[in-house]
Amino acid sequence: MQITLDLPEELVLQLSSLGDKLPQILELGLRELNASSQTGFAGVAEILEFLATLPTPEEIIALRPSEALQAQISSLLEKNRTQSLTLAEAKSWEQYQYLEHLIRMAKAKAYLKLKKLSQG
Repeated sequence: MQITLDLPEELVLQLSSLGDKLPQILELGLRELNASSQTGFAGVAEILEFLATLPTPEEIIALRPSEALQAQISSLLEKNRTQSLTLAEAKSWEQYQYLEHLIRMAKAKAYLKLKKLSQG
């Protein structure tokens, strides 16, 4: 199939050397676009992308939620205090709690690894 697109000059320059990889670029871009539109996925994606960089124990310990993720969590907390959450919001809240649990486990293991390195 052939598709004709009108693209900005700057984007054309970036893509000119990647012509053979355009199908892969489009597929990955669509996957990310679809995933980011799912409720709650954006915050999880940030964390997964961070972990995919194989951070050092120090970087794991320093990990904090982005402002956007913190705003989502704070909004759910406030709504839960003042009224009840919808089923979708309750599901998101459970996902955030599980994500926080996993991050706490990663931080605990990072602390242990640093302690072991400092003793060894």
